[in-house]
Amino acid sequence: MTLKFLPIHSISARLFLTAAASSAVVLLIASFFITAYYRREAEDIFERRLDVYLRAIVADVSEAGEEGRLGPGQLGDPQFELPGSGWYWQITRLDNAAHEIKASRSLFVGLLPKLSDLGVAAEVGGFRRGYALGPDGRRLRILERIIDVGDMGVYLVQIAASTEEMEEQIERFLLGLFVAFATLAIALSGVAAFQVRFGLKPLRLLREELVAIGRGEKDHIAGIYPNEVAPLVEEANVLIGANRDILERARLQVGNLAHALKTPLSVIVNEADASPSMLADKITEQANLMRDQISFYLDRARAAARGATIGASTQIEPCLEGLLRTFRKIYAPRKIQFSETIAKDLRFLGERQDLEEMIGNLLDNAGKWAQGEVKIEITPFKPENSTNRLLLQIIIDDDGPGLSPTQREQATQRGQRLDESKPGSGLGLSIVADLAGAYGGGLKLEDSPSGGLRAELLLPGF
Repeated sequence: MTLKFLPIHSISARLFLTAAASSAVVLLIASFFITAYYRREAEDIFERRLDVYLRAIVADVSEAGEEGRLGPGQLGDPQFELPGSGWYWQITRLDNAAHEIKASRSLFVGLLPKLSDLGVAAEVGGFRRGYALGPDGRRLRILERIIDVGDMGVYLVQIAASTEEMEEQIERFLLGLFVAFATLAIALSGVAAFQVRFGLKPLRLLREELVAIGRGEKDHIAGIYPNEVAPLVEEANVLIGANRDILERARLQVGNLAHALKTPLSVIVNEADASPSMLADKITEQANLMRDQISFYLDRARAAARGATIGASTQIEPCLEGLLRTFRKIYAPRKIQFSETIAKDLRFLGERQDLEEMIGNLLDNAGKWAQGEVKIEITPFKPENSTNRLLLQIIIDDDGPGLSPTQREQATQRGQRLDESKPGSGLGLSIVADLAGAYGGGLKLEDSPSGGLRAELLLPGF
């Protein structure tokens, strides 16, 4: 299982990083306190052991002083007998000028430094404890105490041990702690990843449902969702249904308006034709102009309504095949060849009749002006600075005379006909441009590599 880390705007990334960072902070704080506690306990145990030896030596020195001899009995630890073992004791008589010294065999010819000479303050009873370098350069923990055995003398009793063994023990503990906490961190990261993936699964399913609706594969959000998401799903379904109802009513009203206006206009034209005169001709001319404009703006209204439809989609390939069959028959007498290049499984995010009207107008226009060949190419196109949006790039080339930049600009204006010898109302390209704009796309006219005109149409798709 892998998590795809997206930018910080991703909820998955935020939740995972927050959980991972929180776990890391907790583990670091816990390791700090556990390490400090373990070190303190290890030092206490180490020092208690030294303190036991010190007490034993003090007791032996007290008894030996009363018997007239200097030195402890057997401490029971062979390390005091091994030269350079790191475990030492030393007894120094302080009440005479000779400063008689007796030490363990492990010291060999070396001597322990006095903590009093190093500036370590004395505790109650003349007891001192501290760290110092031993005769072999190793760091030693030293405990020392001054005892007075009366007439037998005053003695400085010292016990010392190297901290190497304790430090090695602490290092082994730290290594084990690191391995344990690293394993725990990996386990917690896995748990966090699972929680994020499992917890956000309803949102992923909701996204898939919305994508399916946008592609026209579904007409509502299906499935059972958690209480936190269910209200959003219900409101989205209500919104989708309301959008569909509004568009249906809009289409109905547009159709009613078309019929309501066309009938009076037909009556006016018929009456004008029945009484020929200059006025009648003018009325007929203006009525036909009104009819064209009504058709144009009604088409724009229908296109805007269809462009806002949620969930409409059309397969490109079967739609294009039907159009090409039609135009091949229409322009067969002129021997115009129509060739196509289309990527597989492309869909247009809109209604079929709009796609047919846009491509049909462009193919018809190309067929009228072509000398012998019309090419159409449809490929997916991803705009710059876009992560999710995909467009369809529809390019239609002909080998006709083409258009100048000024003529190309005029060609997309409503009612502009550049050549009155060609049939048409001059509304085709403007309708294509308006329909494409209603769907969030656009139409662009350029020079074609074939020598004629290139029409580039961008439409939403997938």
